[in-house]
Amino acid sequence: MANAFSMSNMFQTLPFPCLNPKPNSTNSVSVSPLKSHQQFFPKFFIANSKKAGAAASTMDAESGFAEEEQRSKAAKFKESAAAMNPVYKPTPSNRPLRTPHSGYHFDGSTRKFFEGWYFKVSIPECRQSFCFMYSVENPAFSKKLSTLEVLQYGPRFTGVGAQILGADDKYICQYAEDSPNFWGSRHELMLGNTFSAKKNMRPPSKEVPPQEFDQRVLEGFQVTPLWHQGFIRDDGRTSYVETVKTARWEYSTRPIYGWGNVDSKQKSTAGWLAAFPVFEPHWQMCMAGGLSTGWIEWDGERFEFENAPSYSEKNWGGGFPRRWFWVQCNVFEGASGDIALTAAGGLRQLPGLSDTFENAALIGVHYRGVFYEFVPWNGVVKWEVSQWGYWFMSAENKTHKVELVATTKDPGTTLRAPTSEAGFAPACKDTCSAELRLELWDRRSDGSKGNSILDVTSNMAAVEVGGGPWFSPWKGQTNTPEFVSRALNLPVDVEGLLDSVPLLKPPGL
Repeated sequence: MANAFSMSNMFQTLPFPCLNPKPNSTNSVSVSPLKSHQQFFPKFFIANSKKAGAAASTMDAESGFAEEEQRSKAAKFKESAAAMNPVYKPTPSNRPLRTPHSGYHFDGSTRKFFEGWYFKVSIPECRQSFCFMYSVENPAFSKKLSTLEVLQYGPRFTGVGAQILGADDKYICQYAEDSPNFWGSRHELMLGNTFSAKKNMRPPSKEVPPQEFDQRVLEGFQVTPLWHQGFIRDDGRTSYVETVKTARWEYSTRPIYGWGNVDSKQKSTAGWLAAFPVFEPHWQMCMAGGLSTGWIEWDGERFEFENAPSYSEKNWGGGFPRRWFWVQCNVFEGASGDIALTAAGGLRQLPGLSDTFENAALIGVHYRGVFYEFVPWNGVVKWEVSQWGYWFMSAENKTHKVELVATTKDPGTTLRAPTSEAGFAPACKDTCSAELRLELWDRRSDGSKGNSILDVTSNMAAVEVGGGPWFSPWKGQTNTPEFVSRALNLPVDVEGLLDSVPLLKPPGL
């Protein structure tokens, strides 16, 4: 639901390579030039550039390092840099851990429609995160509507947006009102856009190898479940937050969790009814947890990382909820397994009822390959969220209970979202450095808390509030009608049924 962890390296990770860093693991970061990260110097390598090299030589001389030690240090950097080179792999068909609704849901109609995607990489060693957000609005109109089109279809906002909330809470945004160079795969998490093509080059209309992308695209991006690269330039539309001029990135990802048990078919976040335009907007976690390797150039610094915890989700429909909140985290301390948390709630409009809204919320926890799901159709989800700074949620189903509390004193950064009222406009506030405590228990037959499964903390939680108005703290709980709960609990595999009749399979599923 977003547009939205420093941890110690004390965790063992079983049964997978870690989302939480291990002692002496291969998780590593290189930042160049050193700048404000000098306090992390023992864990970083200075990039192999003239400027950084000169700085390193000066520092070594002042510290009395011998020439042999300098050569050893350079060799270690070269070895680390090689290890952090991302390796491109084309997206395979029928890949493991693919979730329903991974594809692009636009059906070609002229109804009001948006789709948005969110990808996050967290670097625990320097307590920094990078959040990449992409959106397309009303793609039936590839250019701004003419006067005649406005009279025929009503006012519509069009365009493609790319924004990044990055290190030190700095921000970059590039937006175009036209979308002829946007593309998305009908049934897989693959999309891209070319804001500016290189001379005499045609923009890509599908996933292409990295070298070809660089040859054809001057400013733009492409992203798949396994690969992410791009270059954008800030367009100067943001005056309320510190911005960077450009950002460039290239990294590979190995998914660890989708949305469900690792050894099971992955789930639709909102159940099988999400295959139909009933409760909008829709929301799908595409990858609850993964490991990313590569680099991001940001404000004159190059962040290089290996096996960095990563996450992705998306939403689509006629418009965003009236208001919402969101908590997400992949970096924890206090437990020995892979942990991923996503929790959110919103006030959304009911179909066909222009002034009727309902509360919707969920909590999803992945731990050691097992998915703990708390949704309105298997239990009750409760929350208390302030205008900013405090998020509390609790939930229970027939077998488990969960509680989480997140707090922050960070002022947060205002981000944009595609809104039906104002187009691509400021709509929510985020930070990626909130304090979080997550607890999970077995549930006894009398409803009380049983054995503790998890009791973990983080100071790299991503949190968000959006929409409004937020005049006071929001206390609420889910209250799903009995007939809806029963319907959602039916074992309906819409995707499986439609796989045998591809022509009937709707876009996105």
